Amino acid sequence: MKIVVQKFGGTSVATAEGRARAMERIVAAKEQGYSPVVVVSAMGRRGEPYATDTLIDLVKTIHNDIEPRELDLLVSCGEIISTVVMATSLKKMGHQAVALTGGQAGIFTDSNYGCAQILDIDPKPIMYHLSQGRIVIVAGFQGVCEDGSTTTLGRGGSDTTATALGAALKAEVVEIYTDVDGVMTTDPRLVPDAAILTDISYREICEMANQGAKVIHPRAIEAAMSGKVPIMIKNTFSDAKGTLIADNVAERVITGLAHLTNITQVKVGPLDGDDVQLAKVRVLKTMAEARISIDMVGVAPNSIFFIINGDDTKKAQAALEAAGYRIALDTGCAKLSVIGAGMEGVPGVMANVMESLNKAGVTVLHTSDSDITISFLIKEEDLLNAINILHKSFKLG
Repeated sequence: MKIVVQKFGGTSVATAEGRARAMERIVAAKEQGYSPVVVVSAMGRRGEPYATDTLIDLVKTIHNDIEPRELDLLVSCGEIISTVVMATSLKKMGHQAVALTGGQAGIFTDSNYGCAQILDIDPKPIMYHLSQGRIVIVAGFQGVCEDGSTTTLGRGGSDTTATALGAALKAEVVEIYTDVDGVMTTDPRLVPDAAILTDISYREICEMANQGAKVIHPRAIEAAMSGKVPIMIKNTFSDAKGTLIADNVAERVITGLAHLTNITQVKVGPLDGDDVQLAKVRVLKTMAEARISIDMVGVAPNSIFFIINGDDTKKAQAALEAAGYRIALDTGCAKLSVIGAGMEGVPGVMANVMESLNKAGVTVLHTSDSDITISFLIKEEDLLNAINILHKSFKLG
């Protein structure tokens, strides 16, 4: 049995036109000899009747303090509605179809409501329906924990449902349908000549997602990697070929650019006393105890610096000052990352980036790098200029 997992996002199922295009994709896969397993998101966005945010707003008119277990039960409803609508629509067209919740589809999670982790998937329920010739429609973004309670998977949960099912069912491919033609070299809203990538490696797309690209969530990529299942990113509303995400693709020195905004740089110091190294550790522990995620950590002889999400600025300042540290804050920054699996062992990439930014008059505040990523901290007002300059310099258009 050849299985294809197809995931359709909220914009793809929100309207009758979108659902019709989605059903064309599903039926075409069946006619090509595949057994489709379809994962759907909730229909539409806030303000539309069955969107997840609309459901939350409805209950919050009664009371703001919703128990996490009840909140998960509530927000799972949007996807369940989508499954029934899609299954019924396919039946109207003369196709056998069945709608399943995440739990009914065999998806078992921990009990971390709101951001549950998939622990196991029992493929038997889905395989049974496929053996009966049915198209299986699964509610994305959800599963069930040990006591039978409904859980949700957090941001990007429907993508994670699709790729995790792809791995568990040993699917030929997972197709993620959205409203863009594929993964692009960078954000087309900032760079008009951003290009669609024909393919990209798991590692690269994971880095792009972690550094701000919003095409697919890193957890979804990790699930696909575990089962070595290729992913295709496609547009529900066009016939563009899309982007293949897989293991064995040609490695480019620079594949794409990603960015994060609303960043604050925190500098702590000068650190006094006999044990400056211990003081640096205590700074990091202060941030951990305040539950603030830090990145781009750098150290100097008597100081330490790092970046945080701008929304955490006041909390970080209060925690550090309460611990007796002197700090300096640089708000309104952006993190711009250059990503490419082929840059490993290639000299001169950092020099080329710094030269390009210097010529453009962009001041670099801080840098960090890993095997396939070089990141630069700059002022947010310089982001548009910087990202266009680098996109042009590396001929990514």
